[in-house]
Order: sequence, then C-alpha cells, then structure tokens
Amino acid sequence: MSKPLKQIHLAAHFPGVNNTTVWSDPAAGSHIEFSSFAHFAKTAERAKFDFLFLAEGLRLREQGGKIYDLDVVGRPDTFTVLAALAAVTDRLGLTGTINSTFNEPYEVARQFASLDHLSGGRAAWNVVTSWDAFTGENFRRGGFLPQDERYSRAKEFLATAHELFDSWQGDEILADQTTGTFLRDAKAGSFVHQGPQFDIHGQFNVPRSPQGRPVIFQAGDSDEGREFAAAGADAIFSRYATLEGGQAFYTDVKSRLAKYGRRPDQLLILPAASFVLGDTDEEAVELAREVRRQQVSGATAIKHLEFVWNRALSSYDPEGPLPEIDPDVSSEHISRGRAQVRMYRDPLAIAREWRELAAANGWSIRDLVIETGNRQNFIGAPATVARTISEYVQADASDGFILVPHITPGGLDVFADKVVPLLQEQGVFRTDYEGPTLRDHLGLAHPDEPRSERAAS
Repeated sequence: MSKPLKQIHLAAHFPGVNNTTVWSDPAAGSHIEFSSFAHFAKTAERAKFDFLFLAEGLRLREQGGKIYDLDVVGRPDTFTVLAALAAVTDRLGLTGTINSTFNEPYEVARQFASLDHLSGGRAAWNVVTSWDAFTGENFRRGGFLPQDERYSRAKEFLATAHELFDSWQGDEILADQTTGTFLRDAKAGSFVHQGPQFDIHGQFNVPRSPQGRPVIFQAGDSDEGREFAAAGADAIFSRYATLEGGQAFYTDVKSRLAKYGRRPDQLLILPAASFVLGDTDEEAVELAREVRRQQVSGATAIKHLEFVWNRALSSYDPEGPLPEIDPDVSSEHISRGRAQVRMYRDPLAIAREWRELAAANGWSIRDLVIETGNRQNFIGAPATVARTISEYVQADASDGFILVPHITPGGLDVFADKVVPLLQEQGVFRTDYEGPTLRDHLGLAHPDEPRSERAAS
C-alpha cells in the first residue's frame, strides 16, 4: 500500500535587511513603504500560503565602521507592519521575529495577544536570541549573553509568556447588559512568576485570544536551538534546503520530540528557499546566473571577502585573483552585526579552501563569491520546480518551504501564478483555506483542546 501524499506547507519571507534582494532591478520597489508589504501579503494570500514571515533587524550592519549600504537599509517595527497587514488580509498567517534577549515577557505577550485578536487568530512568534554585543548596544542592558545563558533566558521567557497567555481561560467575559456584570471573575489575568530570569506578578490585560497562544516558531540551528524547538516550538526554520542536508536535519530534529512527549507531526520543519522560474529549464538556469551576478556586484564581492579576511580589501580588483595575504585573526572583526561572521569560524582554513577552488576553476574574487554564496534552491520551468518541491517534501527533507524571492514586492507573483496551480493539480497543496486561523493552516491543535482530543487528532 503506497504512502499517502504529504500536504506541502508554503510561506513567504519578505526579504529585507539582506543582499540577496536585487534592489537595483527596475522591477524592485520599496522595502519600507506599506504598499510593498501589502502587495506581498496579498499575493501570498491569493496563492493560499500558510503565512507571511518578517525577519528582524535591530541594528544596521556595519563594515569598517560604516553602514553596510549594499544591504537593504532599514526595517520597520514588526508589530506595526503585521497589525497593518491584518487589516488588508483575511486568512494569511502573520509571523514576526521578536528576540528574547532584549525584550520582556509581559510586553511581548501583550503585543502578540493583541495581534492575534486583531487578525482573528493568525499571529505567530519566531522566538530568537540576539548573539552580539554590537546589537546589544542599542538596549538598556547592553552587551550580550553567552549562548547557554541566551537559551536559558529564552526558555524561561517563552514559559513566562505562556503563563501570561494562559492567565485568561476564555470564559471570563460575560458582558451581561441585564445584570451589568462584565467579568465572571475579577481576578482574571492574574499571574505570578518567580524564576532566575524574571520575577513578575500582576494581571495580564489582554483576554484570551482566538488561538489561545500564537503559533511558536524557532530558527536556531545549534544543538541548543534544535532542542529548544523540540521542547516547545510548533515549527522550526531550517537552512538545509538540499535533499540530503534537509533529510539529515529533519531526522535529527524529529527524533528529539519523543523525550518531550510529542509526536513528529507536532513540529513542522520549514527551510527557507529561493527560486528562479523560466519558460524552460534552460532559460531558468540562464536567468539564475544573471540574478546571482546582480546580487553580487564587484563591490559586494569585495565586502563578502572581507567577512573572511577581516581586512580592508577595497584596493583589490573583484575580477582579479584572491589576495595572497592571509586573513587577520588577531583583531576585532571589521564586519559587525552580520551572522555570516559566525559561519567562518576558521578563516585560515576557509581561505585555503577558497584559493584551491579559485585555482581549480579559474575563478576571480567575484566568481568565487557567486559560486560559494548566493545559489538558488529551485531553478527551472514551473513544472520542474513544482515536481522538485513535492519530491523534497515527500522524501522527508522538509514539511514545506518558506520562499524568499529576490525581487520585492512582486517577486512572488510568478510563483503564485505558475507553480501553485501545478501543486494543486498534484493534490499536494490546498485549493482553499480549511479554517480561519494559522493553527488551522498548519494542522496544529488549539492549546485549549483537551490532551485526549489532541492525541486522537
């Protein structure tokens, strides 16, 4: 008997604060005006996507002490954007990244509970930690926490937020106009939390929201991050969008759930993925090559090389060979606020590897950065991309994908118009939303359901 086809989850990432976006393309629009967010969200909803995702940028990145202007500069406040999008969409989930290092549980819980009310049950929280002191300088506490302390704080932060969400049961409001009784229980929302990180008590001032709690996402790839997701997240973002890498990550994370009394289907794994579509596979390959060269100008290539070399390299020709000088591993890094810095933990080994690749392939600096960096995950005609996405999901490399177009805000349109109908024809993607809330879209139980009902579902 053949295994039933898994249903694919699709989401859309509004691509801000990164250099994968080709802002110089004539088709590109603003990354900060509301019309761009609205266009992007409406396209995702028209295609019946599960949710829209906003990342977080708490400080402008710098290189050599100057704003890194090859990134898209600026990020409006997440809650402001999502609340506004709630008014121009009806079903699309609204997911925001809010860190647990520099915020407070009461404030964040209040904001997400409010967003869940405003959207009719479509709010989701991507819980992250902030890792660098550079970002921390913007906040009262300053500095940063070591990784183990960051995750300890994050765990208690999330647990405390859940206590606040659950301080309302959902049946306290009577609003009986005959008797003049509004609340069944005058102590509704009461909470007391005492722990190593937070010592708070009072009354939570937002009643139980449609989803009970927002859907919880997690984005860490470290062992601590995977364990954090297994313990309490509803979905985890993954950077493994290849078949083999995705399958290994999928197996590892899903295997951690049993120790927390959870089933494999109670945590979705959703890698970020980029795409380039053409009328034919050959045309898409050529377009993808052009996009990568747009994404990596000569100036961008030099900046990326500086991530590894930790030296000012503006005197080098991006169309020329790699520097003969080795990376500087002795001083503070010239690039601040970029996650890529953490990826290159052994710059000398990376430099040796890159020199070997460049020599073997005849690559210039720019060629090397293009070939080792921005590579699209799905390239081809619509039928090819639809088939490949389904194959990855059916092979347990993921439960779906968060799509990151390289053009904002219209880059998602072609996928919605040409790939989604093919996935629907294959029977692996919805033709309409099954319910009003994000939990409905993701197939997640409502937290107020009795445990017996959850186990039976």
